[in-house]
Amino acid sequence: MKPFCLFLLLAGSTAAFHLDTSPRREPPTLPSEALTTEATPTEAKSRFAMLDDVRLLANGLLQLGQSLREFVHKTKAQINDIFQKLNIFDRSFYQLSVVTSEIKEEEEELKKTTNILKVNNEEIRNLSMEINTKINTILQERTQLQSKVGSLEERLKGLSDSMIPADQLSEITTLKEVIEAQEKTITSLLKAVKEQHDQLDHQKIKIKNLEEKVDQTIDKAIDSDHSATDMFEYLQINSTGTETRDLPADCSELFTRGETKSGVYAVKPNQSEPFYAYCEMSSDHGFTVIQQRVDSTVDFDQTWEMYQKGFGNLEKDFWLGLKKMHTISQLGNYILRIDVEDWKEETHWAEYSFSLEGPSEDYTLHVSHLAGDLPDAMTNLTGSRFSTKDKNNDSGCSADCTTRNCTGGWWQSACSETNLNGKYFSLRTKGRSVRRKGIQWRPGTGPSYYLKMSKISLRALTDSGN
Repeated sequence: MKPFCLFLLLAGSTAAFHLDTSPRREPPTLPSEALTTEATPTEAKSRFAMLDDVRLLANGLLQLGQSLREFVHKTKAQINDIFQKLNIFDRSFYQLSVVTSEIKEEEEELKKTTNILKVNNEEIRNLSMEINTKINTILQERTQLQSKVGSLEERLKGLSDSMIPADQLSEITTLKEVIEAQEKTITSLLKAVKEQHDQLDHQKIKIKNLEEKVDQTIDKAIDSDHSATDMFEYLQINSTGTETRDLPADCSELFTRGETKSGVYAVKPNQSEPFYAYCEMSSDHGFTVIQQRVDSTVDFDQTWEMYQKGFGNLEKDFWLGLKKMHTISQLGNYILRIDVEDWKEETHWAEYSFSLEGPSEDYTLHVSHLAGDLPDAMTNLTGSRFSTKDKNNDSGCSADCTTRNCTGGWWQSACSETNLNGKYFSLRTKGRSVRRKGIQWRPGTGPSYYLKMSKISLRALTDSGN
């Protein structure tokens, strides 16, 4: 419709232009019949002008169409180029993962080489000490020989006027040969010692460089999944070097025994095999830490099996495991403590009474708020089952909602946005749709807390600090 209106406007303006630009003349006085017969050529010219305008408009539209077609072709080419770059990125990422694996293998080889070089260094050092001892002995013998030669030379001076017996002459010749041989031996030994010292210095420098390289590799490398999960396996009966009956049931019992240093300890709740747990000791209580987030080194978007078993690094970011949490909760009455820090570096805490059902009930949570300056966001989760990316136990939340809001296992209730196991963002993101997939604490009323640190721990209600 717009091109048609434009066409009419152009046609009208062109006709008006032709009419206005014709020179004005005084109309002659003619009969009415003459006026009627000469109006026809003007109308014909006007029609031809309109046809020219239509042609111009048609040519303009054709050029516009060609431009649009060229733009479409260029856009398709740019999209194909983007896809090619994405494929190149995927291949580069795969190659990077392969290189990372090779670096880890090289790290193990460097460790072995360093140990071998250390052993060789000790052997070279011992050999150098033996050579030095032999050199000292040879030098002493040389001094003795030189003194003997000096005495013989004095005797030769005294007997210079007399005939030297043949046996003494042969003895002197023999002694000179022995001395020359000893001097050659000493010279070669000194040369060998110098070479040994140079080699020892070279070995020391090589060992030092290797040690620095190994330290740098260890600092940069992330522990492999296999080694990380070993810390969360149940221990064999004698692997701790302590009788099973001597192990504490949890960190609260370890605190009552007088332990005051935080760290990783072996514990054994009733009806459970022993396992490692991180115990945090305060001045009043001993806490069994069941979750900790301080950075993004550990991916918390794990499967149901991994959330039951546990994963991560017990001294940094980790999840202790639902099975172990359940066996601890069966020991008696427990308090669940939550400590968080937001991106404004403000810290908050909250405590809840706590119990956890077993695997047959999908580890249903039961909590009740007790104290703390952190607004309550857990009470509405009581009675909720634990959910992961491969097992959605939230009956009030669709699979689409779980995918949109959650990136880690948690107790979900009607698409609740509270999740301390969400994706860790190194910097606070601005988009809400992205933030809701991160670590956040969303009370029923009031603002949400987007967090850079969280820690969940358990303590017995009856420990000595109460």
